[in-house]
Amino acid sequence: MFTVADMMTPHPHTLTSTQTLADAKKLMEDKGIHHVPVTDKDNHLVGLVSQRDILSAQESSVEQVHKSTFISALDIPLEQCMHRSLFSVEPKAGLKEAALYMQKHKIGCLPVLLHNKLVGIITDSDFVAIAINLLEIQEEVEPTETESNETGLY
Repeated sequence: MFTVADMMTPHPHTLTSTQTLADAKKLMEDKGIHHVPVTDKDNHLVGLVSQRDILSAQESSVEQVHKSTFISALDIPLEQCMHRSLFSVEPKAGLKEAALYMQKHKIGCLPVLLHNKLVGIITDSDFVAIAINLLEIQEEVEPTETESNETGLY
């Protein structure tokens, strides 16, 4: 059985709760990621920010222009906007179970915790990569329809 530890991204990029949405946006753009775990100094998971959160904040800042002072939504500290009620998974959890859990709850990632410390993250993109690998393996093992007809197999 494959486990989450087999496919997770170990030691994911993180931010602290005092950093801002602008910091999260820059990290996501620089690293090509869509989810950033928020941790404390002891690497305990305290929240999560997604690319969708940043897009929503930018939309709301366009709608809420204050009279004389305008503060960008991206200047908001993560502690004020991060998701705190999080689903997580242990490294030894089954990969299929994690995928089904994400699908059922319609979430894009699962932080991976060991002894309440963040050790990795597994995302919907990881599962797409797994599916591609399985399809490639299947193509190598199974002859194509054309090859089957040429060899007399039907």
